[in-house]
Amino acid sequence: MESETKQEDLEKDSITEGKGKMPRSHEIDMVHGPLFGKLLLFALPLMLSGILQLLFNAADIIVVGKFAGDESLAAVGSTGSLINLLTNLFIGMSVGANVVAAQFYGSGQRDKISDTIHTSVFLSLVCGIAMLVIGVLLSGQMLVWMSSPDDVIGLASVYLRIYFLGMPAVMVYNFGSAILRAAGDTRRPLYFLIFAGVVNVILNLVFVIVFRLGVVGVAVATVISQIISAVLVLRCMIKDEELHFSLRELHCSKAILKRIVRIGIPAGIQGTVFSLSNVVIQSAINSFGKIVVAGNAAAANIEGFVYVAMNSMYQTALTFIGQNYGAGEKKRILRVLLYCQGIVIVVGTLLGNAAVFFGRELLSIYSDTKAVIEDGLIRMQYICRFYALCGIMDVMVGALRGIGYSVMPMIVSLVGACGLRLLWIATVFKMNRTMGTLYMSYIVTWAITAAVHIVCFAAAYRKKYKTKGHVVSSS
Repeated sequence: MESETKQEDLEKDSITEGKGKMPRSHEIDMVHGPLFGKLLLFALPLMLSGILQLLFNAADIIVVGKFAGDESLAAVGSTGSLINLLTNLFIGMSVGANVVAAQFYGSGQRDKISDTIHTSVFLSLVCGIAMLVIGVLLSGQMLVWMSSPDDVIGLASVYLRIYFLGMPAVMVYNFGSAILRAAGDTRRPLYFLIFAGVVNVILNLVFVIVFRLGVVGVAVATVISQIISAVLVLRCMIKDEELHFSLRELHCSKAILKRIVRIGIPAGIQGTVFSLSNVVIQSAINSFGKIVVAGNAAAANIEGFVYVAMNSMYQTALTFIGQNYGAGEKKRILRVLLYCQGIVIVVGTLLGNAAVFFGRELLSIYSDTKAVIEDGLIRMQYICRFYALCGIMDVMVGALRGIGYSVMPMIVSLVGACGLRLLWIATVFKMNRTMGTLYMSYIVTWAITAAVHIVCFAAAYRKKYKTKGHVVSSS
């Protein structure tokens, strides 16, 4: 907390320079007028965008599961936790770009928005190239460390090496979308993903069914679709007058980079350690054999659709609270938080339980093997029923980052969700080595971490608005 409060003078400058102008047709005015409808208008395209991103991977898994066999299904599906582990540190930097751009946008500082845009794109390219090198060189060895089954590791390694060739495009899309979201635009990134998603599905079918390329085919299709989405985002920003990007002006502002890093690094570390705990869980799952791995991969992909629906409310809270904090709208911050929590509870509960109810039918899309379906159902019955707890936790993290706190939620998440999860595996799971016991670690740690985040937000909000010299005016 101490390191975060050192930036308060800089944040005050952002808050006091005035309000932004009226939004354009594809943007949302977050700091004036009714909130609930605008929250939904902002969140729904985010939900659909997240679902489309998952469809990239789902198309891979479904096609290889149906046309290349359970080994290929396990190979592609088992890479998710490792991909997240290697990418989340850099994806977290896009969260920093979103918060910084939203605060500048809310306070009307258009010159600093331009610096933020060009610094963000520069940073995305650096992050993408770093991920390409790391992924290609280390992914095979990391699969060995994860105890991937011998009959899966070869195909999984091939998939990962090709997948990471598309990392520069992944990073450019994520950073570019973060900038657009900061201005209230979630529709254009959705349109770009729709187009790229259609291309991905078509190429999957062609490469796997027609050319019989198997895992290589779905990996190449995914990379091509990622490049398309990145090009579309850059083209959008090049043509946009207000959120304009120019290759000639590409640079890295040290002041902006410092603000992005202050939010982004803790967010990235949190995501990375979360993924590390999931890698440990995946390693435990791998020890049960390829059928369990395949069932878990299919179930995790299905529950991912529920997660991205809830995660859209995290991003909504992050952006709306960031803009209102920049604009000095104190009371709207709490209203945004309450609305987002209410929506995420309803979404998580309804979609999570619907996934369980239709679980057998959904899992049969991924595999015709009865044992794979049964093992997938075990995971869904534990995790999906209580997924709303994860949503509550994430929205609180978004609220804290929106008002400038990123180290605090990182520490709480590392100790609560990650540390306790690893402790559970080392103790409770070791004593009762079943899949149910393993999956219970998620439920317990979500509940504890969400409760601590609520307490932390109350303390941080009180500090922000009662500390002398840092009172944000409310209009």
